[in-house]
Amino acid sequence: MPTYKGVVTNEKRLRAWTWDHVYVKLVGTDGESRREGIFTGWFTTGSSFTFEVTTQDIGKLVLIKLQKTRRFWLPEKAWFPAKMVITSDEETYHFPIYRWITNQKVQVFREGTACLVFDDTNAKTLDHRKKELEQRKKQYCWSSYKDGMPDRVKIDSAHSLPDEIRFSFTKAVEFKFTALSGLIELKLQGLADCAESWSSIDAISKVFRHKQTPLSEHVLQNWRKDSFFGSQFLNGVNPMVIRCCKKLPENLPVTDDMVHLHGGRSLKEEMQSGNIFLCDYKVLDGLDANTINGKQQYLMAPLVLLHRTPKDKLQPIAIQLKQKSSEDNPIFFPTDSAYDWLLVKMFVRSADFQDHQLNSHLLRTHLLAEVFSVSLLRNLPMVHPLYKLLVPHTRYTLQINILARDRLISKKGVFNSFTSSGGEAMYKIMKQATSSITYTSLCIRDDIKERGLESVPNFFYRDDGFQIWDIIHKFVQGVLGSYYKNNSSVQDDTELQAWVQDIFKYGFLSRSDSGMPQKLGTVAELVKFVTMVIFTGSAQHAAVNSGQFDYGSWMPNTPTTIDHPPPDSKGLYNRSGILNALPDINTTVHGMAVLHLLSKQSSDFVPLGHYPEKHFSEEKPCEHMETFKGELSHLSKIINNRNALLNVPYTYLDPLLVENSVAI
Repeated sequence: MPTYKGVVTNEKRLRAWTWDHVYVKLVGTDGESRREGIFTGWFTTGSSFTFEVTTQDIGKLVLIKLQKTRRFWLPEKAWFPAKMVITSDEETYHFPIYRWITNQKVQVFREGTACLVFDDTNAKTLDHRKKELEQRKKQYCWSSYKDGMPDRVKIDSAHSLPDEIRFSFTKAVEFKFTALSGLIELKLQGLADCAESWSSIDAISKVFRHKQTPLSEHVLQNWRKDSFFGSQFLNGVNPMVIRCCKKLPENLPVTDDMVHLHGGRSLKEEMQSGNIFLCDYKVLDGLDANTINGKQQYLMAPLVLLHRTPKDKLQPIAIQLKQKSSEDNPIFFPTDSAYDWLLVKMFVRSADFQDHQLNSHLLRTHLLAEVFSVSLLRNLPMVHPLYKLLVPHTRYTLQINILARDRLISKKGVFNSFTSSGGEAMYKIMKQATSSITYTSLCIRDDIKERGLESVPNFFYRDDGFQIWDIIHKFVQGVLGSYYKNNSSVQDDTELQAWVQDIFKYGFLSRSDSGMPQKLGTVAELVKFVTMVIFTGSAQHAAVNSGQFDYGSWMPNTPTTIDHPPPDSKGLYNRSGILNALPDINTTVHGMAVLHLLSKQSSDFVPLGHYPEKHFSEEKPCEHMETFKGELSHLSKIINNRNALLNVPYTYLDPLLVENSVAI
């Protein structure tokens, strides 16, 4: 009679161990074994346990059935096994598990060799495949969030999420501690509930002083400078608004006699040479700003014109705070009074904060990553190679988004309470932004080309992003090329096509003008699409998330709101006018606390290209993973060598600092 030798490995995470009894039944193509007790001791975190099962010939192993029962004198203990490897005289079978087992029900797991649906011919595995997706579709349902915005998972509380996709114990404790400690610190200082204005700008620098970073110190020293103001449109936290301007918009009537360009050339000549750039915040136009501490706030939709100087500096040359040109909406220039010019730049930075948080950050990374994740969980079984490839890039995404909806953008959330776009304006911004998302805007090479930014010097978001995109693309091509041998295999994969269709329907609301694929017809289309999914949830999120405290902890550089109406004429402002425009104390510090929380890396952070869970067992995908990791590590060294020569290093797309998923 055949003897099967097995090794069960426990996951390396806190509280993953169990003391319960564990039983296994092996299921083969020709029968199944009796239930065997394989563990009756203390299964510690990260440990392995060996066992043997002797049975009649049951053919090729396809499934295992696991069951956990409590010891009569101890309470039942949840268990998180990582995998089981079973060997016979002829073959080795890999069973990835990576799931919390919390009760005494029999749990069925499939042998893990990746398999597309049309290659799955065994009746037992097909039945398991069908039941797995039926169960997942009950667990992960779609729910409308707000009209005109991407749908979300139909789960209102993080506690209702399936255990295996919730925060680890470590992540949960650290996240709560960071949030709570920041709030306690502010309350002890008497700042969290203080609705008064700041007595001086210098007083702001004392908040969270011990948490400041080298870059935040640089921001504090340089935020007034035009060159630093301009540089943030390229290498700050929102490099998504700037575009090359070949023709001035009709609502920005700037002429040569109004601006002074370095180099002495005309505005037309500089536009033709690709040296004029425009940042247009029209998505914020016509909105009613929030009321905070009983005071009306102000939200502008500015147009900012920038010039690339002969020394490759990006300098602002004109700012108009409202979209419609009029006498009471003057165009401001660097030659205006220093206080006028500083104030309008603060209005721009505040507008950029709203666009960044709601559009570039929340919508284009968090909410889209949730759509990608829910669709994956509903449509692809664990044995599907695309599930194996993408599931590490969904880690913690659903829970962090639930927390964001509950604590940041809810009716009583921080964003709703302490930003100028809180309230109905917030949803209108995201609705309008959703209607304008295109597939090409999510693919960095296409996006940069469309915005005419291919040759802008010192654009490190572009340079590093291109490199990461290409490395991901090569990796995806290598892994999926092992399973999709031709275009017909893509077209015939009904599970894959259902995944793409769900993304089009629930994420892009069936908008054909988005250019988002409704189906995939070729291997090349599949590789690009999957590259976009991974890039969005890893590199793109890092680019718009990781630097928030660096650039926003000095609040005058990134005001969450402006307390003062926009100037309708010039020469009205002095130092006290600037101070009066700043947010109140409680508004400022709550914004700073959130930015610190969102920039804080947890100790169980998983860098891009690292796959601690071994979903693939085949040799080729594992080789591609090692190559992927090595190429990202090499890119990290190149970026660090470059950054050593820069006054302001750009670290947000250093692969070793990019998280594998939207997890914060």
